[in-house]
Amino acid sequence: MSGFRFTIHATDGKARTGLIETPRGEIRTPAFMPVGTAGTVKAMLPENVRATGADIILGNTYHLMLRPGAERIARLGGLHRFMNWPRPILTDSGGFQVMSLAELRRIDERGVTFQSHIDGARHELTPERSMEIQRLLGSDIVMAFDECPALPADRARIEESMRLSMRWAARSREAFGERPGHALFGIQQGGLERDLRAESAEALKAIGFDGYAIGGLAVGEGQAAMFEVLDYAPDMLPADRPRYLMGVGKPDDIVGAVVRGVDMMDCVLPTRSGRTGQAFTRRGVVNIRNARHRDDPRPLDEACACPACRSYSRAYLHHVVRAGEIIGAMLMTWHNLQYYQDLMAGLREAIAGGRLDAFVAEFEALRAEGDIEPL
Repeated sequence: MSGFRFTIHATDGKARTGLIETPRGEIRTPAFMPVGTAGTVKAMLPENVRATGADIILGNTYHLMLRPGAERIARLGGLHRFMNWPRPILTDSGGFQVMSLAELRRIDERGVTFQSHIDGARHELTPERSMEIQRLLGSDIVMAFDECPALPADRARIEESMRLSMRWAARSREAFGERPGHALFGIQQGGLERDLRAESAEALKAIGFDGYAIGGLAVGEGQAAMFEVLDYAPDMLPADRPRYLMGVGKPDDIVGAVVRGVDMMDCVLPTRSGRTGQAFTRRGVVNIRNARHRDDPRPLDEACACPACRSYSRAYLHHVVRAGEIIGAMLMTWHNLQYYQDLMAGLREAIAGGRLDAFVAEFEALRAEGDIEPL
């Protein structure tokens, strides 16, 4: 489509590295998208998010429609201007949040009616309304409206839900229309059932989308089950379009997904963990709240160039996090986002150089060593 293009530059096994071009800028793949749920990546300024290496962020249809409202954001110039992020934004369709957060929801063929978790007001979200909200927000990549049942669920429930999502996908495509410079992604569903995943992929390909997401994972099934699905699900989707694994994940989830052919991911984990004092490092997860750090003058991760590691000690981070100081959440979040973007850069470089296996082995070996010894 006009103004949106995906090019694969190199492959290593199933893994790919390339470029998504949009009118608002380029997205290097594999890409990790920080989550800016309500028009902000929590505890970060937009220019600091960009400084970590992020090319694109994610906004949330459900939260933004409830507060401050999509029409208000449109009057104020769209989401990019509203939140001071001039680069690409992907918005999810709102379906997942309706299922997980909304109260007293009712699902039928038309869509979902629900009560807001904020003030109890009643709302309706349909494929058409989801497309309208995402148009008002002005997002560059729009997600089709779908239903995402939590796992475990029985096969009949997953089958019924997937087919409803495919009918909604067709309506999303129709309602999206022709919007040069903006892309619409379809979402594959089907739980852990290979034949349902195949049926979903065929339905989406028949409708035709600019990119394809793998939905319905990271919803309680565990990593082994997720990887089993990712061993075949990406291959069911068009090879010449971006493949987006929604809501994933931990660093080892991301590496495993990239090895299996995924191009894009998002997750609240680096920001949420940062706010609770948990750091992702090359040697695994560090809980800065632990007493062992209170006299430690060393950096959180000596290989990291973020401000938390460059300018502050573990002892200081321990103090401000334990004291509930806002700078603790800011520094820890910046560090985690930097770690994730450094990981993506390393993956892209390894795929381009045909060294992905060695990169993954080194990634796993360093994590297995664990954190540096206490002083």
